Amino acid sequence: MKQGKEMEPPESRFSAVLLAAAKLPGVRINREAYLRSALARHCSEDDIRRAIEETPAAAGIPVEVLDKAANDSIRFETGKVSALSAAAGIPGIFALPATVPADVAQYFGHMVRIAQKLAYLYSWPDLFSDEGDDVDDATMGVLTLFFGVMFGTQSANAAVGKVAGMMSKQVAKKLPQKALTKGVVYPIVKKVAAYLGVQMTKQSFAKSVSKAIPVVGAVVSGGLTFATYLPMAKRLKKHLAGLPLAEPSPRVVEGEVVDGEVVEDHEPFATAHADQHDADITAVKLEEPRS
Repeated sequence: MKQGKEMEPPESRFSAVLLAAAKLPGVRINREAYLRSALARHCSEDDIRRAIEETPAAAGIPVEVLDKAANDSIRFETGKVSALSAAAGIPGIFALPATVPADVAQYFGHMVRIAQKLAYLYSWPDLFSDEGDDVDDATMGVLTLFFGVMFGTQSANAAVGKVAGMMSKQVAKKLPQKALTKGVVYPIVKKVAAYLGVQMTKQSFAKSVSKAIPVVGAVVSGGLTFATYLPMAKRLKKHLAGLPLAEPSPRVVEGEVVDGEVVEDHEPFATAHADQHDADITAVKLEEPRS
């Protein structure tokens, strides 16, 4: 049994921790509530409503506003996860068997939290359904890719861009299930999960060492968490913000000037003009001499 544990593939180990983290209390972000809170100080009620019903990009919300909201969320989550990590380091070496797994789980839980917040700001759909604690395979896949972006893997960057492109073309409000679970993106998901499983083991060992000395371990552990979590969150933010999916859509209303032209409803005039044009052409053909 022990041998089977040691032979567990790294991708399975990572997926198990990710699934456990996603089920922790307070990890899942309510998309509607978050967008309303994050955009309240910067956008009109009409823009917020449209961002919720569709996406922030469809609502035409400027990138500068989204970036500011993203930075605020990153600061909040970084401060919170660092404080919790420092608290977990206080007991010292005798509490290591209990504190290290808990610390890794809450660290991953906060990664899931910031991944959701950044995804919703940059026009990704709701990642979790409201039904029960289950996490579907597509959500597991996209979270794995988001984590891969955080850890700086190029294959994850490319795969996230591919998934975003699929949603842009289909104007979809859900993740592309087939691509993430058994389609073209799935092999990359498995490869990234294996890489993250190895990194997770290294990170757990580093945290174990940092917690060996009471109090000092708390400072080192909190500092280590801050030094890793912040740049990873910023890396994901930069990547998601740079995708076409996040680009604000031009909003056109009746009578608005676009590129020097006034957009108005001239359909009756256009139809009458077309009918007259067809009648003129018919008249010219009738007048032409037959050969």
